[in-house]
Amino acid sequence: MTFTLGGRLAAEVLGTAFLLAAVVGSGIMGERLANGNIALALLANSLATGAVLVALILALGPISGAHFNPAVTLAEALNGGIAWREAPAYVSAQILGAFGGVAAAHAMFGLPLFSASHHLRHGPALLWSEFIATFGLVTVIWGCARARPSSVAFAVGAYITAAYWFTGSTSFANPAVTLARAASDTFAGIRPTDAPAFVAAQLVATVAASLCCRGLARSADNSAARQRHDRSLQR
Repeated sequence: MTFTLGGRLAAEVLGTAFLLAAVVGSGIMGERLANGNIALALLANSLATGAVLVALILALGPISGAHFNPAVTLAEALNGGIAWREAPAYVSAQILGAFGGVAAAHAMFGLPLFSASHHLRHGPALLWSEFIATFGLVTVIWGCARARPSSVAFAVGAYITAAYWFTGSTSFANPAVTLARAASDTFAGIRPTDAPAFVAAQLVATVAASLCCRGLARSADNSAARQRHDRSLQR
């Protein structure tokens, strides 16, 4: 079934909004219930984020591809998965949805709809963390979409859950998420002045991962071609 651009954009707005509602909402709930135990709060935050990603990708993937992330949209455009002329609309929809999700989460917990974060996240180590987190995410999506499309939702959910823990930045890996979380002075927030550097690291990682995946695909295709040629000679 083919959906109109409007339908796909609506799915991107809805999916990104629910993603941010889960990220920010679970961060607030986790922090309130953990009584100062940051590890426990992060565990709740990571599990909720991974789980909602699986659900949203399964539900909305058939409509829009379930990008929910400008980095994923950029990677898809670089690899021919989406037309470049549609990419700006996708990114705009994702950013709109992200801020809507933050507002929804704040409203559920009786907080102002938007508030500038004071959560300090800066320095070379965290920028490198964002590069690694985003590079890994793009690679996981590319590899699964190429070989096992039905596994993408579960792979992405598992990867993000793990990346919360193995990256120093807790794996934002999403420019729309980063910008929206700057408007949340909660556990999940990021100081607005720190957000642009995070976004830059994510975009650089997206391009690097896309080029790497393209090289891997070319190598795999060449190897498959050689194997077919060898089999034909054996006959």
